Parts: sequence; structure tokens; C-alpha cells
Amino acid sequence: MVKTFFNLFSSLKLTVACLVLGCVLVFWGTLAQVHLGLYKAQNEFFRSFLIFWQPNELKIPIFPGGYFLGTVLLINLLAAHLRFYQPGKRKIGIMLIHVGIVLLLVGQMLTDALSQESALHLRIGQTKNYSEAQRDYELAVTDTTDRRSENVVAIPAALLARQGEVADPPLPFDVRLKTFYANSELSDKPKAGLDPVPRTSGFGGDFYWRNLPRETAMDRVDMPSAIVEIQGPNDAPATYLVSAYLGQPQRFVFGGRTYELALRPLRYYMPFSLKLLEFHHDRYPGTDIPRNFASRVRVQNPQTREDREVLIYMNNPLRYSGLTFYQASYDPDDGGSVLQVVRNPGWLTPYLSCLLVGTGLVVQFLQHLIPFLKRRLAQ
Repeated sequence: MVKTFFNLFSSLKLTVACLVLGCVLVFWGTLAQVHLGLYKAQNEFFRSFLIFWQPNELKIPIFPGGYFLGTVLLINLLAAHLRFYQPGKRKIGIMLIHVGIVLLLVGQMLTDALSQESALHLRIGQTKNYSEAQRDYELAVTDTTDRRSENVVAIPAALLARQGEVADPPLPFDVRLKTFYANSELSDKPKAGLDPVPRTSGFGGDFYWRNLPRETAMDRVDMPSAIVEIQGPNDAPATYLVSAYLGQPQRFVFGGRTYELALRPLRYYMPFSLKLLEFHHDRYPGTDIPRNFASRVRVQNPQTREDREVLIYMNNPLRYSGLTFYQASYDPDDGGSVLQVVRNPGWLTPYLSCLLVGTGLVVQFLQHLIPFLKRRLAQ
């Protein structure tokens, strides 16, 4: 039985089958982006083990996903190497090629699992030590009693979706989520299909809302809203409206201290800060087409006492402390800049894998070329 499975997973037929299925998956997933959008198509086709057909709320697997095919190819490659590889100097090139391909597959999985992408929006003269996720949100409870410092407790939206009680030791009260809409519509005027917001404290009593399907298009994002209940050990509960639509947090006083409650984009804090000193936006003469846009920022790191200026422009990112800052966008009035922040612990794996594969191909080619040239010269 073991030998049968080993022969199956090390066979060339399995390799060809996986490659054919991979081509079908890429073609199918590309077409699906038209209706599902980029992010949903990526999650359902390429970042999944199985693709499901969902008629009448059922989930029926109908095709292997990207993770499944990648895992099978990885197992197939390792099994074939163990089955057919014969140690020797003439097989060094083959070994390097296989190691490079394995590293490429593993590196791609690590990138999907560990990489983070966020955005850093700065106005001229503004300083920030955090970036914000573009599609993920968090509930932030901030103690603003001391003006010199703030104590923030952030609860990710993944916990909010459970609609239960969130207990955190630093908070002297309990936080309960009564209602959570991952995507919503909020209005200060009554409309058809919108219900009054059921809150008892704070502003927003004359607002109306409803739940909406999740956004999947690249140029649109979810706008979540929620009803949050705050209750102390001996106090009556109070419910507040928090939403991505609101431009200001809810404020309340508990135990003689002042707190703010807000639903905001998920923040990734950095041990250093960036200050936007200047922004340039160049256009082609006579048109509104951007030719180049660049941000001059100041990097300030209190741990290393570093204070220097850096110019970030198109195709010239800033790489610092494991992060890469790309010039991504800008404000319409040219008074602000948007930097894309990428953290990718496995960013070296594609370069190493290409280097190994290229070296293996050169070695394998030379091992056949040199004996051939020697025979020709001898003749």
C-alpha cells in the first residue's frame, strides 16, 4: 500500500495532471474576477484548497484550489526526487533545480501566510508611527484622560463578528457587541430599506442603517458599522453607534476617566515614525497624466537615535526595519501622500530560488557541453 502511494505521488503523470489543472485554474480564476472581483476571486480560487459550488446554501467541492495543487506539486517533486535521483557529480545541476523549485513553492505559501499590506496616509507636516489596513477594521477603546499620552485597547473585527462579550483586563468595564455589519449603509435621513439605529447613548440617534453584502471590487471597500454596549460592574448598560462612516469617535466618562470609542481601520504600529516634509507631483506638459510623484520624508527612530531625510518616488521605495514603503498615491490637492507599506518576511525566497534554478541549469548545460567540446577537439 505504501509503495503504491509512493509510486503515485512520484509519477510524471501526476506532475502533468497538476500542471494542466493549474492552467485551468488560472484561466477560470482570471475570468471569475469579472464577476467576483479581484480579492474574492483570489481567496476562492488561488488561496484555498478546494473550490466550492454553493447552490441553496450548500457547499459542494468541484475543483482543487491553488493551495491544494501547490501542495500536491511540492509532494510530487520531493517524492520524484527521492525515487529517481542518483547521487553523483553529474546530478548536481538537477539537484539545484529541484531545490530552487521547492524553495519557490514554499516561499509563495509563506508570502501568502505572513505578508502584510497597509497604507500610510500623510499630509504635509504630519507625523505618524503606524500604517492602516485597507480592508480590515478594529474597535478602538482609548483612554484620553491624560492629554500627554493615550492608552488604547484595540479589538480586531474578527472578534467583533462573533457578536459576544470582549473582556480585556486593562478595561474597567465590559464591551459587548450587540450588532455588527461587516459592510453597511448609514444615513442621517430616512430611506426605503433602512432601519433606525438602536442606540441609547452618544450621537447618532437620528441615523438609519442597513446591512450590505461584502465588497469585492478593487476600487471599493467595506464600510462596517456596529452597536457596542458598555457596562460596568454596578452600572446600567449603554449602547453606542460606531461606524467607518463617522468622522469622530463616541465619547463617554466612566469612573472619572474619559474614553473614546471608534471603529477604525486596523493599525500596524512601527517602532519609528515618518514625517512628510514635501510632496511633488509632476505631470506631462499639457495633460493631467502623472509623470512622477515623490515624497520627501523624515525617518525618526528613538531607539537608534536616527533622524534623516529620505526621498521616496516611483520605482524607488524606502526599505527600513523589515518594511518597504512604496509611493502609491496622493491627495487631489497635492497636499498629502499615500505610501503603500509592505511587510514580507519571505521576500528573499523568489530571488534565491531563481538563483538556484539558474545555477542548476548552467551546471547541467556545462556538464554536457564540455564533454561534447572535448570529443570534437579530439576528432
